[in-house]
Amino acid sequence: MADVPTLVAQAREGRPRAVARLISLVEGASPQLREVMAALAPLTGQAYVVGLTGSPGVGKSTSTSALVTAYRKIGKRVGVLAVDPSSPFSGGALLGDRVRMSEHASDPGVYIRSMATRGHLGGLAWAAPQAIRVLDAAGCDVILVETVGVGQSEVEIASQADTSMVLLAPGMGDGIQAAKAGILEIGDVYVVNKADRDGADATARELNHMLGLGESRAPGDWRPPIVKTVAARGEGVDEVVEALEKHRAWMDEHGVLAERRAARAAREVETIAVTTLRERIGDLHGDRRLGALADRIVAGTLDPYTAADELVAGLTEQG
Repeated sequence: MADVPTLVAQAREGRPRAVARLISLVEGASPQLREVMAALAPLTGQAYVVGLTGSPGVGKSTSTSALVTAYRKIGKRVGVLAVDPSSPFSGGALLGDRVRMSEHASDPGVYIRSMATRGHLGGLAWAAPQAIRVLDAAGCDVILVETVGVGQSEVEIASQADTSMVLLAPGMGDGIQAAKAGILEIGDVYVVNKADRDGADATARELNHMLGLGESRAPGDWRPPIVKTVAARGEGVDEVVEALEKHRAWMDEHGVLAERRAARAAREVETIAVTTLRERIGDLHGDRRLGALADRIVAGTLDPYTAADELVAGLTEQG
């Protein structure tokens, strides 16, 4: 059994091994997970969480690394959660994203962790919310969450980040894909990366046009900016940081940041409650209560919805 109070104290001191161990407890759904979350609760709420998403090949990992460099220049401690689409959990092994960010490996002000989705839809690992909390409690000023390639249903980052940053690149048909995937509804800042390629200006114009279609903004509402970058050379990255900080200031001023964080906490509680309930129901397979309800449905004396209500009520009383 891990000594949770000691691990939390060491994580607060910035010891990477302690941070890694806490995230491992989270990812492994350890029996000590509740103790970990209870210990971290009063230590969180300070970090600024930025989600990076976009189609495969737009340069998410390169952009993430460039943002780390930019934030470190202004003295910010940075945590990175790089969500890998397929690699099995291996205690923070060197996955592709970590290789591309190897220049920051020796920086004590940067913590990088790769997490596998384990088949979880939405572009994020299921344990990402708790891992974010660990990095927050460990003193990270900024947490960058890089998702797997975005698709039709993979826009979950919008519900986990304070600010969602969407990356596109010229010549990839991203304008059409953005409209299809719903990315235009989640972005707070848009970045056209690889802007040294032909078509970058056209991509930015098309994106600007699509953002303006069908939108009615009141005076003072946030208008997502479009920034062009060449992340591999660090060009335009300072402008991205400026856009992110402007969005954070706007959210603070209008109370949006507090609203987003409250909504995020509510979704997390709901997810934990539903998961717990599902586990209890799973334990009922072969249980005579479930069998008795099924028999009544087959006999026509009970409908499935009423049966479900009775089952939930019984589980609630049992819990």
